This record gives sequence, C-alpha cells and structure tokens, in this order.
Amino acid sequence: MPQTLTVHLEKPVQWVRILDGYSTNGESPVTEDMSPDMNVEQNKFKGDLKAPESLYSEVCRTLEALIAKLNQFYDVIFAEHKEEIAKLSVEIARKILMRKVEDGDYEIESIVKEALKNTPTHQDLVVHLNPEDLANCQKAQQGDDDNTLTGVKLVADPNIGRAECVLENPKGIIKSLIDEHLEQIGKALKKAE
Repeated sequence: MPQTLTVHLEKPVQWVRILDGYSTNGESPVTEDMSPDMNVEQNKFKGDLKAPESLYSEVCRTLEALIAKLNQFYDVIFAEHKEEIAKLSVEIARKILMRKVEDGDYEIESIVKEALKNTPTHQDLVVHLNPEDLANCQKAQQGDDDNTLTGVKLVADPNIGRAECVLENPKGIIKSLIDEHLEQIGKALKKAE
C-alpha cells in the first residue's frame, strides 16, 4: 500500500517544475524536449545540487585534517608529560613509603626474606640492618618456621635506613634499599606506554 509523503516548508513555494526521470549524475531523458531557457535553468539547478555536495566534501576533509592534528597534539602532549607523570608517581610512592617507615608499619623480616631470594647461596651470609630493625629481625629468625633466616648472621649497621637491608656474602653484595627500588619503578614507568 503506498504511503503518503508530507513535506512541511518554512516559506511558500514560488515555482515548481516536475523533472520526471531526472538524475543528478546523468542526463535527464527530457533534456532534448526542453527549450534553451529550460536547459540553462536545469544546468543552474544541477549546479545548485552539486554546491552542497562540494561543500560537504570540503567540510569532511577539514574535519579529517582537524582530527589528525588533534591526535598528533595528544601524542605529543602525552609523550612530553610521560616522564613528568612517572616522576610524580614515584614521588607519591616515596612519600607513602616514608610515612609507613616513620610509623613502623612494615615487616623487616619480609624485606630480608625477599632480598634473600636474590642470593645464589646462603652460606657465610651477613645481613646488615638498621639498629632499630635488628631486634625485630632476630625475633623473626628465632621463630622462623620455613628456615629462610637460619644460618644468616644479622648485624646492626647505622648506615642502613629503616626498612632496608644489605646482604653480603663472598660472592658479592645485594642491596634492598627503598631509593633503588623506587628508581627501578620510575625507569619501568618511563619505558611503559
């Protein structure tokens, strides 16, 4: 069943021409029957139809160029600030860690055990600790259920900060220092995209 087409216009129609078989891409079959004045009018009408199409194409090209420039701007801004973001993240982590260290909110034995995982051997192993951490670590060593700290010599070293340790054995030294860990995290953040 055919549907009724209703068109609402803002202004009154001044003239109407029925273009049966008219195509915007090809020639109309009624072109031959038209008078020269009508051909001029039809060409003007075709030009009027192509003007919005041309304008639309130009707007699309302009928008595509703007999108490309915005994407480029975003990439540049992100790249320029990536290092600053990494530094800021590390500084925030540093402040949080320092607050926890000041409050004594850490387990020195866990820090030592983590550092021990990086040693090839536990023979003749000396762990240097801050004097304030030594007592807690010695208690943990006595109650060590998994024997991780067994045979490890614990010594007080005032040059070592709280929540830090330095492991020393005949093969070398392993440091577990907050600043070094934060530096490694900062480098990893700078490399990450």
